[in-house]
Amino acid sequence: MDTENKNLKIMLIDDDRFLLDMYSLKFKKSGLDVDVSSNSQIALDKLKAGANYDIILLDIIMPGIDGLELLKDIRDEKLAQDSTVIMLTNQADDFEKAKNLGVDGYIIKATTIPSEVVEQVLAVYKTKKKK
Repeated sequence: MDTENKNLKIMLIDDDRFLLDMYSLKFKKSGLDVDVSSNSQIALDKLKAGANYDIILLDIIMPGIDGLELLKDIRDEKLAQDSTVIMLTNQADDFEKAKNLGVDGYIIKATTIPSEVVEQVLAVYKTKKKK
């Protein structure tokens, strides 16, 4: 476990249970406190109830509220203002939309192995915190 990441809290949002479990395990092994949501509505409810995260990692393609809509809601409603928000998707063409909505980072699932996802997420987080 990486003690540098010990107090960091991350919310993983993805409708794919296998990916949620796999990423959750990877982040826990890296020392992060992990919370998972299997859809955007659950995540939005947690955020509206005052849950606070250092990092929010969300998938774009999900049933109901997709990741871009959730990102827009987070930004419009000023939820999780100090959180680093990173999109995790196979849709490279959504990068500009996500960027315009204020995403802090963007990771393509198909070209990134799970251990690299952890490294990339932490790198984006650390870069944002330096600003």
